[in-house]
Amino acid sequence: MMSRAVRWLPLAPATALMLLFLAGPVAYCAYLAFTDTQLTGQASASFTGFANFRRAFADDGFRNAVVLTLVFTVLSSIVGQNSLGLALAALMRRASKPVRTLTGTVVIAAWVLPEIVAGFLLYVFFNRRGTLNALLDWLHLPQQNWLFTLPILAVSFANVWRGTAFSMLVYSAALAGIPQDVTEAAEVDGASGLRRWWHITLPMIRRSIGTNLMLNTLQTLSVFGLIWAMTRGGPGNRSQTLPVFMYDQAFLKSLIGYGTAVALLLLLVGAVFSTVYLRLMREET
Repeated sequence: MMSRAVRWLPLAPATALMLLFLAGPVAYCAYLAFTDTQLTGQASASFTGFANFRRAFADDGFRNAVVLTLVFTVLSSIVGQNSLGLALAALMRRASKPVRTLTGTVVIAAWVLPEIVAGFLLYVFFNRRGTLNALLDWLHLPQQNWLFTLPILAVSFANVWRGTAFSMLVYSAALAGIPQDVTEAAEVDGASGLRRWWHITLPMIRRSIGTNLMLNTLQTLSVFGLIWAMTRGGPGNRSQTLPVFMYDQAFLKSLIGYGTAVALLLLLVGAVFSTVYLRLMREET
């Protein structure tokens, strides 16, 4: 018993910090979600049970935010960042060194930018008088106010542009770990490039695919600064994902109890995605 306690002793500081800075705030948020706490005009908060959660499920704004969050996550993370990152990693393996260097620099530069800076850059790109419309005008193609007509697609594209580098790096490492003799043997046996990719490459990196999807999905679910800088959830609520809706309720409308209830529901959505990914990865082993 004593030896087991001694083995766990080096982990004690990290465990204490996790409890203090992670579990503590989460527990406090869970408490606030069951109260009517407000930022202004309230002497004391009272316990309201599941009233905030019932209010959320009856709120058209919350349901709209859930749908937009799923659309944003599927488009920009599961489809966009994942697919583009894999394609870039595969193409860069066959590219010359100058092309690899230039591509890697451009893609990673977008990734290392602060989220709010990337949001303002993409706002300028999609603005009615921005870069995209200037390019369309030069090509004599029709223009439009992208942030008004297609706001959720605009912010999804922005998230793909900013976050693809992570997927590219993950898949570059995974592809580099595939033994060369395996693909060469398949090529000698007459397997085409597409068949080698489908039957050899993808199965051998499936765990990297699962890990990348899980991490990208969790990161995308929490994106706030990018959307806030570009559209503030508008026009109306047409790009108001759950983090933006939560911020609006908690800090702009001062409904801290309701906002933290939405935050807990967002945490639950992330937990569902993580559970699905982990189960799929476990079934593949």
